[in-house]
Amino acid sequence: MTEFTIASFNVKNLIGPDKEYYRFQEYTPEEYAWKKDWMADQLLTLDADVVGFQELFEEEALKDVVAEASRRAHAHNKATIPDEGKRYHRKVIFRKLAVEPWDNAALAFAPNVADGGPGERRPGLAVLSRLGFVGEPEVIQDLPEPLTIPFPALRGLDGDAGSYTLTRLSRPILKVRIPVGGQVVTLFNCHLKSKLGEFITPKGAEFAPEEDLTRYDPVGRALGSLRSAVRRMAEAWVLRKLIVDEIRQGNPVVALGDFNDGEHAVSSEIICGEVPFKNYAWMLRHDAEAKNDRYSADQSKAITEAVESVRLHSAEKLFVRKSLRDMVYTSSFGGVYESIDQILLSRHFHPDNADRVAEMTYFSVLNDHITDGSHPEAPYNKLASDHGQIMAHFRLRD
Repeated sequence: MTEFTIASFNVKNLIGPDKEYYRFQEYTPEEYAWKKDWMADQLLTLDADVVGFQELFEEEALKDVVAEASRRAHAHNKATIPDEGKRYHRKVIFRKLAVEPWDNAALAFAPNVADGGPGERRPGLAVLSRLGFVGEPEVIQDLPEPLTIPFPALRGLDGDAGSYTLTRLSRPILKVRIPVGGQVVTLFNCHLKSKLGEFITPKGAEFAPEEDLTRYDPVGRALGSLRSAVRRMAEAWVLRKLIVDEIRQGNPVVALGDFNDGEHAVSSEIICGEVPFKNYAWMLRHDAEAKNDRYSADQSKAITEAVESVRLHSAEKLFVRKSLRDMVYTSSFGGVYESIDQILLSRHFHPDNADRVAEMTYFSVLNDHITDGSHPEAPYNKLASDHGQIMAHFRLRD
């Protein structure tokens, strides 16, 4: 019986000490030591086989954290696991208490192609895998061909309604293949564009007018939010296409990371795919010439299968359905608690699929460190992550 775990961990701006990542923002050696200590403890608690990391500025700092977590794993095992000379060393409890170090784990790092110098850094991604990788990891950020999204004219108007073109993702998508027992799982780690507004700095100006809060421009700032949302949804489509291509090759898929949106946001729905109707037989056909031109029962089944075969399912929601737990959250701001970090699964992991390759047995979230930073009295700590860590537990089917 093969069991494995997959986690997502937004580390919030990991970089070594005395290095300015954003303007006037850096860690002192003491702050970095605190952050490394906290992250190592989180990794130890997760004890995950595969971890997708977001918001990394450099690979070296992550290796430093992983090495510290492994050191603590060895110390933990030495203190709590009896040696083979003791007759009770085989008890199940000790297998549960043990933490496997990451000494021999494979690490794939995807730097951001837009990364700049001090004060102008841009974060990348990484995947840590005790199970190793099959083939070379792939990084997708600069698109081989620009993605142009045309808008059709509204009814009654001629011509088109313009278009939006995307040439580069705000952050990379990291694609790896992970061997699990006799299966190979394709994993996508992503960090979609945030909700922070995008503002345009006029030529010759030092900053965009909307950034000057002493001359608050609500309409201009709303346009900045619109730009961010359009970019995030376009990035979601890029990820969706990669996922569908992989599923159509017959490969189990896990997509995880910081989606910067909740489950029911349009960007999340783009990534997951459509939810099929209960019955397409009542619908008018796309080429209907009369009011009774509807899809047949066989066509309805075929359509449903076509939709279901490429859908992704939220590991969190599958867990909520199974456990009756009514709330899981990975972020908090302005009194809003929501899950913007997600683990999405192809139907190869769905409990209702008779041909599933693995079953999700549990879902964990580490969120005790999260406080609502919009409240003046909140003990908001910039060194810990402002995201909860999530992990899905799986059992491979024989």
